[in-house]
Amino acid sequence: MFGKNRKSLVYLLILLVSFFLIRLKPELFVPLKSKVVSVLSLPISIVLSPFQEIKKLFLFHWTYDQYQKLQKENEALKARLIGLQEVSIENQRYEKLLEFKRDLIFSSVTANVIGRDPSNWNAVILIDKGEHDGIHAGMPVVNYLGVIGKVAEVSSGTSKVIFLTDPNFSVAALVQRSREGGLISGSLQGLCRMRYLDPHADIKIGDVIVTSRLSSSFPEGLFIGEVVTIQDSKNSPGVECMVNPAVSSSQIEEVIIIKK
Repeated sequence: MFGKNRKSLVYLLILLVSFFLIRLKPELFVPLKSKVVSVLSLPISIVLSPFQEIKKLFLFHWTYDQYQKLQKENEALKARLIGLQEVSIENQRYEKLLEFKRDLIFSSVTANVIGRDPSNWNAVILIDKGEHDGIHAGMPVVNYLGVIGKVAEVSSGTSKVIFLTDPNFSVAALVQRSREGGLISGSLQGLCRMRYLDPHADIKIGDVIVTSRLSSSFPEGLFIGEVVTIQDSKNSPGVECMVNPAVSSSQIEEVIIIKK
């Protein structure tokens, strides 16, 4: 009986000593603790590894679903933004066109480009105004940037317009700075040719060319383009120059037809 009590006292003493050592000097057990952790970390990681992989798998699927959802939302927002930008650009064009139309002292009609000639893409456009709107062949076609061309053919509800770069187009014009006069006609090079200039004409590269009051169909002072080259005329005495049109044929979406 005494032996059993003795054993119990020894165990109790060991526990009490251990407790006091831990409480009073915990730094003594830090190395032991690190060794125990290092020994147990490997088996613990082996046991937990399958659970970690399963967690990653579920997390990947959830993340991928979220990614696809956000990607669709991003594409929808991008399409909406592009649409809003297009509306804003269109409104800006209409504002400039209407402002130019208000400043015109001539009767005019606004029209939209609804088609192009596939065989002559950069020389002919189709607009949504025709005979019912008072449009006739030969009427000038412009926008707020300058001269575009003239009406070539008319039907009841549409009209065909040729650009000023077309060889069949011509209009009396003059150099705005020096008032030198000549005739503008189209060429096959995407430029306009100004002919019948005096041999000693005061004309320079960069000069602005506008319509002349001598024109039978175009009002005077409309911007045609700028001089890019000057050379001796091959067909008549004097000089001629090449003029870069003010309006790019590939960027025309709305036009104004001057009726009177």
